[in-house]
Amino acid sequence: MADPSSYRPKPGQIPDSPGVYKFRDEHRRVIYVGKAKSLRQRLANYFQPLTSLHPRTATMVTTAASVEWTVVSTEVEALQLEYSWIKEFDPRFNVKYRDDKSYPYLAVTMNEEFPRVQVMRGHKKKGVRYFGPYAHAWAIRETVDLMLRVFPVRTCSAGVFRNAASAGRPCLLGYIGKCSAPCVGRVTPEEHRELAEDFSAFMAGRTGTYIRRLEKQMTIAAEDMEYEKAARLRDDIEALRRAMEKNAVVLADATDADLIALAEDELEAAVQIFHVRGGRVRGQRGWITDKVEAVDTAGLVEHALQQLYGEESGDAVPKEVLVPALPEDTEAVSAWLSGRRGSLVSLRVPQRGDKKDLMETVARNAQQALVLHKTKRAGDLTTRSRALEEIAEALDLDSAPLRIECFDVSHLQGEDVVASMVVFEDGLPRKSEYRRFQIKGFEGQDDVRSMHEVISRRFKRYLAEKDRTGEWGPAGDGEVPVGGEVPAEDAQDDGRPKRFAYPPQLVVVDGGQPQVAAARRALDELGIDDVAVCGLAKRLEEVWLPGDDDPVVLPRSSEGLYLLQRVRDTAHDFAIRYQRSKRTKRLRTSPLDAVPGLGESRRQALIKHFGSVKRLKQATIEQICEVPGFGRKTAEAVAVALAQAAPAAPAVNTATGEIMEDDGGTTA
Repeated sequence: MADPSSYRPKPGQIPDSPGVYKFRDEHRRVIYVGKAKSLRQRLANYFQPLTSLHPRTATMVTTAASVEWTVVSTEVEALQLEYSWIKEFDPRFNVKYRDDKSYPYLAVTMNEEFPRVQVMRGHKKKGVRYFGPYAHAWAIRETVDLMLRVFPVRTCSAGVFRNAASAGRPCLLGYIGKCSAPCVGRVTPEEHRELAEDFSAFMAGRTGTYIRRLEKQMTIAAEDMEYEKAARLRDDIEALRRAMEKNAVVLADATDADLIALAEDELEAAVQIFHVRGGRVRGQRGWITDKVEAVDTAGLVEHALQQLYGEESGDAVPKEVLVPALPEDTEAVSAWLSGRRGSLVSLRVPQRGDKKDLMETVARNAQQALVLHKTKRAGDLTTRSRALEEIAEALDLDSAPLRIECFDVSHLQGEDVVASMVVFEDGLPRKSEYRRFQIKGFEGQDDVRSMHEVISRRFKRYLAEKDRTGEWGPAGDGEVPVGGEVPAEDAQDDGRPKRFAYPPQLVVVDGGQPQVAAARRALDELGIDDVAVCGLAKRLEEVWLPGDDDPVVLPRSSEGLYLLQRVRDTAHDFAIRYQRSKRTKRLRTSPLDAVPGLGESRRQALIKHFGSVKRLKQATIEQICEVPGFGRKTAEAVAVALAQAAPAAPAVNTATGEIMEDDGGTTA
């Protein structure tokens, strides 16, 4: 790791102007690209003490070996240059949206003499009009099949077109009226291009005008008693309406807009885009990205806008872009988008009405995409196998850890200390094996001691189960099994393994060297030497092994690291949920709960009469008897219960940090 101070620019060397900067590693590879209104202020933020930096930022600056910058005249130029450099250098620490497929577009090749309608993927070509993207190619073909009845544009390849022209005979579509057959001269190039223009105009959202024109022609044909022509026009109108029904109206005011929504967690983010043209959803796409840099929602939105419109121009950039959060440099991004379009582009967050409702729909799609991505990634057998093999290789295990158990300790300021155990088998969670622990051996906050207790209790149960099932064989000469006494709940055998019966090949603890050492010590005390132990520290995602002074650093793209992170995060979430439930239950308890025969109504009557539990504790038995429904015997029971109750910890106002008194007052 490099020391950031070794390549920190000298004071006054960095200009106080807009620009774009690059961090390079020791091999001169660009690992991060960023932009700033003021290069001096932004770069100064990277050279703070490592403890004050975000873990991902700290990893980047310690990986880098040099920094350089380029001054530009405006923030819009900085935005464009940043996008160009990210595309050129593909820096490892920049957010890059990715997808596992190339979305298909409906394309009209207006750059040809006889424009062709087709499905196209990949990079966009100059002179081709694109509509979409669509989720599936078959959706495009269904739409085109309906519209060719009205707009018989060429759909054949160049080879088929040449063969038909040389043979003087059109293809099947020409015979059934779904192609105007320009290959054999049924229409002139100008007439065919006009058909392609009408097709493009209809796909662009100008549907109402064209349908009204056909309806007028149908009425005139019927009045002139040209019934066959009127029937054909009627069928054409019906075909167009069926094509329109495939794109439901979502915005009544015929808005042209792109709606961008995000779903994210600590490691990844999913973005979904709905392309609305003429008030109808004309296309949809989505991306997934790893959070390899310290970035918030606004930053993710800015990266999405760059990737979405970085190579677009003209009408491909809509008049309105709706986002969940505005980028930091909103004015610069808006100006950049307007420059790409050639006219003003509105960039805003919808606050009410149909647009806000549609944004919520896009957000739900983003959330589902993120869940599906994680499910696919975890569910893919090849990926899981590779992840387990990478873990085995990194930790120097004899075989892949098919069963992994992860432990995490959770508490709130030393209270309600609990721990969790989650189990992953073959790289997938086995929720039926999850377990929760209350720390019983001591009181207070000590994560290392808590980890030692939890590991000891878990594996004592495992040893006890082995002894119960006879795996240890009969104990001789009064020997006591290592696991101790068999728990009563496991005394009966129904033929199925009981809890904690299976040993893991790998124990993962949430923490660094101290927690790993505590876990290893607990296993050594029990005589267990065939279970590997490692820890995953949140700060820099480092893997720690017992007795090692340096961590094992897995590559960021490693599937093994991803699996360890998922196991660790699952244990963390499981522990937090348990700790919160215990805390909520504790806060809801009262010394009055222990008074026999005192129901909810009479407890409320006491609190209402005295105002608080604190004042009730100060009341005499005679004063309690003054409350309606309380005799002397019940009053004495209340007084005894309050006298025996331990003083409760003061409640804290989480909004202000003040300590709340029982009588409703506050003290600093």
